[in-house]
Amino acid sequence: MRFEALAESDKRQIMAISEDKKRSELFAQNVFNDRKMQQFLTEEAYGKVQSAIFSGSKIDRKIANQVAEGMKAWALSLGATHYTHWFQPLTGATAEKHDAFFDLKSDGSALEKFGGNQLVQQEPDASSFPSGGIRNTFEARGYTAWDPTSPAFIYKTTLCIPTVFVAYTGEALDNKAPLLRALHAVDEAATSVAQYFDKNVKKVYATLGWEQEYFLVDKALAQSRPDILMTGRTLVGNHAAKGQQLDDHYFGVIPSRALSFMSDLEKQCMVLGIPVKTRHNEVAPNQFELAPVFEEANLSVDHNLLLMDVMENIANRHGFKVLFHEKPFAGINGSGKHNNWSLATDTGVNLLSPGSTPMKNLQFLTFFVNTIKAVDNYEELLRSSIASASNDHRLGANEAPPSIISIFIGKQLAGVLDELEGVSQGKLSPQEKTELKLNVVGKIPEILLDNTDRNRTSPFAFTGNKFEMRGVGAKMNCAKPMTVLNTIVAKQLTDFKKEVDALIDKKNLKKDEAVFNVLREYIKTSKRIRFDGDGYSFDWQEEARKRKLSNNKNTPEALQILTSKQSLELFQATGVMNEVELKAHQEVELENYVFHLQIEGRILNELVYNHVMPAALRYQNLLLENVAGLKEVYGAAHKNITQPQLNILEQIGEHLTDAKKLTDAMMDAKKRTDNMGSIAKKAKTYCDTVKPYFDKVREHVDALERLISDDLWPLTKYRELLFVK
Repeated sequence: MRFEALAESDKRQIMAISEDKKRSELFAQNVFNDRKMQQFLTEEAYGKVQSAIFSGSKIDRKIANQVAEGMKAWALSLGATHYTHWFQPLTGATAEKHDAFFDLKSDGSALEKFGGNQLVQQEPDASSFPSGGIRNTFEARGYTAWDPTSPAFIYKTTLCIPTVFVAYTGEALDNKAPLLRALHAVDEAATSVAQYFDKNVKKVYATLGWEQEYFLVDKALAQSRPDILMTGRTLVGNHAAKGQQLDDHYFGVIPSRALSFMSDLEKQCMVLGIPVKTRHNEVAPNQFELAPVFEEANLSVDHNLLLMDVMENIANRHGFKVLFHEKPFAGINGSGKHNNWSLATDTGVNLLSPGSTPMKNLQFLTFFVNTIKAVDNYEELLRSSIASASNDHRLGANEAPPSIISIFIGKQLAGVLDELEGVSQGKLSPQEKTELKLNVVGKIPEILLDNTDRNRTSPFAFTGNKFEMRGVGAKMNCAKPMTVLNTIVAKQLTDFKKEVDALIDKKNLKKDEAVFNVLREYIKTSKRIRFDGDGYSFDWQEEARKRKLSNNKNTPEALQILTSKQSLELFQATGVMNEVELKAHQEVELENYVFHLQIEGRILNELVYNHVMPAALRYQNLLLENVAGLKEVYGAAHKNITQPQLNILEQIGEHLTDAKKLTDAMMDAKKRTDNMGSIAKKAKTYCDTVKPYFDKVREHVDALERLISDDLWPLTKYRELLFVK
């Protein structure tokens, strides 16, 4: 795209970041961060905002007016003309409604207006967003409320204010509000436990580092494919002769067009405060990965959502379309978004990092074992947090973790836990205390960040100083799995502290002995979740069944757990979601599943009837003309000469007949399913009776692609889509 054709806002942003500056100098130029707040806010307002960020205290309207005035002055100085509450409805994306700073005074003169009322709260139309039955269509009122823990930023010419989105009745209508509650719950529970080891700890932060995988395809070629435009993936397409079998793309030289896109993307990310650091080719052709420096989880989630929007904008400028779908192409790897999670204290300690002293390692073991126990208790719920129609294509497909949740910790740590499990119960003898420190705890400092092997088949793996949740889909909002993970860890740490305190109070055990006794029991009772082998193997599926681990292979199955008694008790006990919100989230997720399959079914029907069948009929006519001409020329000798054409005609006819029959059957099944009332029943029926037709239809369409002349095939092929230089 030529520079002259860009919008003025895009031109200004390009010019602002095209100067030869270091990345550190560009970082957070367009973010109302701590340094900007000190510059533009009064001392009183700055103090109140800091208190709100670190202790959750409320900001009154007087202070909000001061903050708004400073924020407006800063935004106007950078050329902003509008402001918006930037929120995360249950669509999985972000939403925004722009209002101009402009307003009129009573005397007809104009002014730039933005006050505390506009900063703190707005009222978008709640009836137009998914609510899962919380709000009726005629009940439109909903509120967005400022989240001061995630700094405002300027994107293009708009001041974006991160907010939560709630119904008039108070229930969360978004993904951010439950995440903030989960982060608060894990902060309280983890801080209480961390104070066993360091009384100076006052706050614990959940940290998140995502690894964003994506595909780049030529924009013009993508626009020639209705399935890519409407669904984000190819519903049909014969495999290219060369895919990823040579392993030559992974970590290979980045193509020049892609590198140019990445360079512009990284500069824009720097300006927006997104700390991107790593870029490389992924396994599949035209697949890439981008990863940032780890951040506090709420901010990291916001940055990932913003990143995906920025990526689409920059890709468009470079003549690309970026695909976030978990499985855009058959026969090659799909895309995930690995979520690397840990806990860090306000004293600068990573609670999942082994230490150099027995006390620090006891702290490490406490949080390490409790995380394992939490996942063991709620493995089915954790599986539900990564469920979606698009991720169903990827999980377990020999490129992503299976749908069975298990934990990989490596041989060395497994040996440590086995030794700890063998310690006797009750008060430890002096000899046992010595052995424990020397033989168990003393081994942990030897574990370096890269001293545990990686297991790419593990859904939840310990990788040195963090856990990596590998099953998250590439286009997912990280808030969903992070809400569940932090909630279950918060609940587990709360239970742990109660048990330890009971041993101290009732059995007069010393703190260290009480901690060891509880951990030892957790190691025993959570052993089933630990698995270091091949998660793709059939043997593991059988072994997992014996261990009574869930294996929910599709979204309708996985989402059932959301409204179970165990889930309801968990979310209510931690204050993360109430029953109404949980049921609403379940219904919205099921609706999204149905809608995605509805759209894919319609597009597949269109491809067969409007693209594939006409092309097949045209080629058949050409072959028939050829056969007729050969008969005229060769007479009785035509049979041998025309046999290849007749064979192709027969094959085309068979595949065309089967493709049409199966497409018609799919549409009939779809119509019957659409008439069902219950969304849960509709989702399951779509999964069981409609979705299976997709692959069956595709098989015949892909066979036709192999048979029909290249110049007559109406759809851009894989070999053209996947190898952009």
